[in-house]
Formats: sequence, C-alpha cells, structure tokens
Amino acid sequence: MIYQDATYSLQERVQDLCSRMTREEKVGQLVQIFGWQTFERNSDGTITLTEEFRQQIREGRIGALYAALRADPWTEVTLETGLSPREGAAALNTIQKYAIEQSRLGIPLMFGEECSHGHMAIGATVYPVPLLAASTWNTELYEEMCHAVAIETRSQGGVATYSPVLDIVRDPRWGRTEETYGEDPYLAGELAAAAVRGLQGRGLDAPDSVMATLKHFAGYGASEGGRNAAPVHMGMKELHEVDLVPFRKAVEAGAVSVMTAYNEIDGVPCTSSEYLLEEVLRRQWGFDGFVITDASAMNMLVHGYNIVENGEQATALALKAGIDLEMSGSMFSRYLNSALEQGIADEAHLDQAVQRLLEIKFRLGLFDHPYVDPDRAEQLIHSQEHIELAREVARQGIILLQNKENALPIQLETAGKIAVIGPNGNTPYNQLGDYTSPQPEGKVITVLEGIRQYLAAKGLDDQLLYAPGCRIRDESEEGFAYALEVAGQAETVVMVLGGSSARDFGEGTVDLRTGQSLVHNSGASDMESGEGIDRVDLNLTGVQLRLCQAVHALGKKLIVIYINGRPVAEPWIDEHADAIIEAWYPGQEGGHALAEILYGEVNPSGRLTISVPRHVGQLPIYYNGKRTRGKRYLEMDLQPAYPFGHGLSYTTFAYSDPVVSPALIQPDQSAAITVQITNTGSRAGWEVAQLYLTDLVSSVTRPDKELKGFYKIWLEPGESSEVTFTLTPEHLELVTSQLNRVVEPGEFRIQVGGSSVTGKSAVLTVIAAK
Repeated sequence: MIYQDATYSLQERVQDLCSRMTREEKVGQLVQIFGWQTFERNSDGTITLTEEFRQQIREGRIGALYAALRADPWTEVTLETGLSPREGAAALNTIQKYAIEQSRLGIPLMFGEECSHGHMAIGATVYPVPLLAASTWNTELYEEMCHAVAIETRSQGGVATYSPVLDIVRDPRWGRTEETYGEDPYLAGELAAAAVRGLQGRGLDAPDSVMATLKHFAGYGASEGGRNAAPVHMGMKELHEVDLVPFRKAVEAGAVSVMTAYNEIDGVPCTSSEYLLEEVLRRQWGFDGFVITDASAMNMLVHGYNIVENGEQATALALKAGIDLEMSGSMFSRYLNSALEQGIADEAHLDQAVQRLLEIKFRLGLFDHPYVDPDRAEQLIHSQEHIELAREVARQGIILLQNKENALPIQLETAGKIAVIGPNGNTPYNQLGDYTSPQPEGKVITVLEGIRQYLAAKGLDDQLLYAPGCRIRDESEEGFAYALEVAGQAETVVMVLGGSSARDFGEGTVDLRTGQSLVHNSGASDMESGEGIDRVDLNLTGVQLRLCQAVHALGKKLIVIYINGRPVAEPWIDEHADAIIEAWYPGQEGGHALAEILYGEVNPSGRLTISVPRHVGQLPIYYNGKRTRGKRYLEMDLQPAYPFGHGLSYTTFAYSDPVVSPALIQPDQSAAITVQITNTGSRAGWEVAQLYLTDLVSSVTRPDKELKGFYKIWLEPGESSEVTFTLTPEHLELVTSQLNRVVEPGEFRIQVGGSSVTGKSAVLTVIAAK
C-alpha cells in the first residue's frame, strides 16, 4: 500500500492512509491514554500487555500513549517496580510491535514522555530545572542540555516531550515557576528556540531527536493570584507583546506540537479558543504541526468552565477550535463519534486533525523505523558525558546574590571547620524539583556530599560537620539544640534553606538530631512548590528563619544557600547573612557545583531571570513594567531585593560607553551596538552583558525598559573584549492597538551592563522612511 512505501511523498502516504480509515479509527488517532497502565512488569523485566489495551489496539481506538515510562508517586512506579533503561526500550518495542501487527492498518503509536529537565524515567539523568537553566543565560549550553535529554528519551522509544514550558511568570507564588524561564519574553524566546533546536535536532526521524511540545498556550503564567489554572486578566495587546513572544519564536524555530493551557483569557478557555489556535497559531504564524490539550482539559469545558452542556458539545467545540489530540482524557473516545453522528461535530475537522497527526508520525519515522535498540539505551542513558553536562549547567546557573566583604569564596587555609546546617543540606529529592522520577541512593549529590567529597580530595573531610535542624514545613524546633551544638564547633556555617517540590517518594522524614532518614506513616510533606502547590507568601516555611536567626546569634560567618522553586523574600536574611547563593533546584550534580562555587573552583556566573521581591505585597513586580505602574506603597517602594539580570562574580567587570552605528536608521534597517568589557578583577570569569531598550515616546504605552540582547563572555583577569549586539527592526517594534507589529520613528535609549539596573547608555534614533 502507498502509505507503507517510503518512496512516495509524505502527502501521498498521508492521503492514502486516511482514505482507508474508518471513522472509528480516525477518532482513535485523536486519543491518548496513560501509557504505564497498558502493561504489567514481569519478574524478569519484560512486560505483559493488559487485555483491555490489546482490545483497544485491535479495534483501532488509540493513537498515542502518555508517559509509558513515567515513574513517580502518581504512577506508583518505583525503583523496584519500574523498568531499567534497557527494559524500558524493550517494553516500548513490545507495545509498538503489538500496535503495528495487531491493528487493521498497522498505524504505529506515538509515545509522549515528560522531559522538562531530564526524561522522567528510571535511570535518566536529572538536570537542573528550567529556571536554573535559564539563569545560565547561555543558549548554547541549554541547547546542548536539551539535545542530551532528547538522546536519552529517543533511545528508549519516546518520540515526543511535553516541554519546553514557555509561560511568562507574573506572580512567583505560582507553584510552576520552577518550570519556566522567568519573567522576560525576549529571554524566554531565545531559550525556547534553543530548546527546539536541541530537542528536534537534525530532523524528527533522527535517533537523537524528539518532538518538542510548546506549553502552555497561552497566558498560563499570568493567572489570577498566582493560582494554578485560574483566570487570566489580560488584553490582547499584552498577550501579543509578552506571553505569545516565546511561542512565536519556538514556532519559527520549527516546533511541531503545541499544548493548550488550562486557563481562560477574558472568559474564553484556551482549549476552545479559535482565535489562539487557528487565527494566531496557524494563520498568522504558519504553524504546521498539531495541537494537544493538557490533561483532561477538554472535560473542563463541561465541568469547570460550564460553557457547554455535555461531552458531545465539548468535543465538537474543541475540535473546531483546532484541537487535534487529547492528552490522557476520555472525551474524544467517549463522545466524538456521537457528536459526529448527531451533526454537532464536522467530519472535515476530524479529517484535518487526523491528517496533522499522521503527518507528524510519518515525519518522526515511526512507519519506517518504529523500534529502538535496547543496547543503545543502556549505553547512552546517564552516560558520564551527560552527568558532566548536568554539573556544568548547575555551575553556570547558580547565582551569587550577595557577598559582603568577600565572604566567598571560602579560603581552605583559614576556614577551619565547616558546618552544613538546614533541611536542604542533605535531602536528595528536595534538590531535584517537580517532574522527577525515583532516584537510587547515592546518585544525587547533595550539598553536604558535594562539600564532603571536595574536602576529602584535599585531605580535610574531618573539617565537615552537619545537622538538619528542622524540616521545610514542620513547626518543630526539636532539632535546634543539636544544630546549634554542631554550628558552635565551626568557624563557618553554610545554611541550606529553601523549599521542596518533592512528591512523596517514601523516604519519610529525618531524625532532626542525627539527620538520618526515618520512614513514617504521618503523611507529613515538605512539598511547598510544584504543580498545584501555590502559596500566599514567599517567605521561608516552617521554622527555617528562626533556625537561621539562632545560628546567626552564635557569631559565625553565615553563608546561606537557597534550594527552591520560586524566589524567597526574607529581608532579615538579606540583612544579616554574609553571603547568599540562589541555587534553585540544581539537579543531581548540584552538590558538586555548589561545593566548587563555595571554594572558588568555579566563579559564579548565574543571573536572575526573575525579580526577587522584598515583600509579597510588592507583587506583581517585574523589571519590564509600564512607566505608569507607580512609585511606591506607604510602607516601601517598588524596588526588588534583587533585580532581573542580577548576579555577582568573584571578579569585577567594567564597560565602556556603547557605540551605536549608525546612530540614525530607518524603520527597516538594523543598528550595531558595540561595547568593550574588561575584567578588572583578579579572577577569570563569565560576564553576562545585557542590552536593554527604552522607547522614549510611542503611540501606545510601552515598558520602561526591555531586554533585547545578551552575550555571555569569558574573560581572564585584565582581559578586554569587544561585544557587538545587532538591533533589528524586530527588536524595535511595538504592538499597536490593532495588534500589528510596527517600528515607529523616534528615539530609543540603549543601556548595556551587567543587570537591568546597571550599565552605560546611548541613543538610537529611528527616522521616518523617505
């Protein structure tokens, strides 16, 4: 048959296959089910498919599987019951073989996996969360990380990832802040394009590539009160100039899958928005891939949004709006056929969705090369190269927020004993973030273990002390006495505080005196961040602040490390700590990276991609707010504790005045901005040069300043280098009230420096076209 013959064109194969399909088989292609529920693991590591799944395949009622290899407390897949990398690859081969050989037309399944910061499967490398990866301001490094994730995922048979998350954060109380790139659309757009290049690589059918899925489309990070999936109050102009920017850049980079957001915008759920899915995504941007819902989002049209009366109406509405595949739901499978029979849904819309999905399956190579090599999976997954890459991302993304009187780096010769104190000092899962699989003992290098190994290599491991002191959320102070006893024996205290996005992996709590893990049945959880875990505040939870204050009273040098998924607002610590490091969730190698930074083996170079407020009452607070946002509250002004782009180094950098060439351009021309940067300190290090643009007069209101370029450069002590940014018409354009993107004549102030609040300025003038 034509569709089975690779010598025919893509469109010929798609059309031939569609012509042979029944309506029921077409509907089946729009259905994705939970993959881990389709089989049972045998004692020898092989799998047996469930009879229900076999029947669904024989009847052509399934087109894709969600997270067949996902392991976490939700799936109830553990290290003991899960599949190794080799077994996982063999299992997906078994499933795919049954689908191809036992269905009438032999249409392969599409395996979609969660891979936000590493494949969420047993044995995979766990990278830092996206918020930390973004803090590297290094798109090439992030592209390399995404490519490594693609290699591990595809080697087991996964062909799609439900990432990157491109939501712009407007309220960091939102639990999913850690999954994003922060608050800036330009930076998110550059990272989005890097993610697509890294994930999709040389082509969708390559053995080291997976399909990127852009999510959540759109406005998900601007929800009311930072509450997950709450309504979004946003005008169309703001939507286009902020939240849609990274999605557009990712589509331009070649992304072929988009996931809708749970939220509504001005009363219209994204899952049923023809404007977003058809007008913007397909007509304006030329997107030629498929659209998938978020999990069970279509059901919310009936139960939640209540904009339709029943399932038939919901499926018809979503299909017409441009939905092609339903993630892990049952609306299409239960109601779409009935909707078609009743004439509520249109057969043409069904055919269109099926053709989009089949085209991607062909482009993924599933019809011609449906199986993977388990030996290759075993060889590639968690390779030494990937472990080192996870460490390098952590090194470059960890941020030095504060360093009074050069408290860091720690000098081995004079440091004396070091005490690691705090609930995140030696808690592996608290270091990894949400969407993480179970990890074997010893795989995750905690802060304590990283310092221990570093000191052991110097013959000084007897200089290290440890006490957890408290838990993340618990109010008990029973661990204080032992923590203070330990801290009292040290000259320097490294307090490791923050939060946790760790689900219950069965590790239980810890003995607050010895730090040993205790399994218990109390149901207590340290989780205060992650999907669905939104907060009313940004302070440290539990008794962490009181522990820090008690340790500070001992008069020791106090180094605070935050390991967390959202900014921490603790003015007391800002005032009293000698140094503060923001590590976000640094992944499995985070302890090594932090030890290297603490002792000066690595010069910190991470920069904030999200503003850190002094008080939750300042929210929303982001650097690129409008000029009319106001100046202050009664109690305080609107200056954050740490601004966007901020991050310290163990060296210093100086900038020359920027030179604009040419200084006058027409709206369709570009300009070069050149600046010389000099390392004026005594250590080599990375500097992140940031270019900000201010449109001095515009026909519609614009942000006070906007990031429009960045460059990460390595400089030796005393070395100077010239950096040139190119400002194109796209960088200068604004979105009009009619939603057109135009460049208006006028003056633009250019600011180049090391953060959003520092730098040297120049002026660029755009003149009217002749």
